[in-house]
Amino acid sequence: MNNKEFEAVIKLPANIRYEYFIKKVADYEEVWALYDDGFVTASDEKGNKILPFFPKKEFAQNYAKLEWANCKPITIELDDFINKWLPGMEKDEIKPAIFPVDNKFAVIEYELLLRDLENELENY
Repeated sequence: MNNKEFEAVIKLPANIRYEYFIKKVADYEEVWALYDDGFVTASDEKGNKILPFFPKKEFAQNYAKLEWANCKPITIELDDFINKWLPGMEKDEIKPAIFPVDNKFAVIEYELLLRDLENELENY
């Protein structure tokens, strides 16, 4: 990814970054998260526990700042994300925060995220 594309994508609104996330995750069949003695979690403004996910390593690295500066991007295979992660997160009541930039992100319901991923994967 070139720097011009990177800069353009991180300036997009959260809903458009969500669409970008769905397409790139389906293209590369992987999801990125941040890890440091466990996967990074946070809370949204409603107090929900969230776990941020990214479409590419570069975006995860960009988010690893300040209190998460020691975190490393780690890849999750898309099949594992769909079949293990999302059901486990739903059980544990941890919401997926899709493609955060600064403090702007889309917190998505599991069923919607799963449906959108499956619909996109049908194109392949």
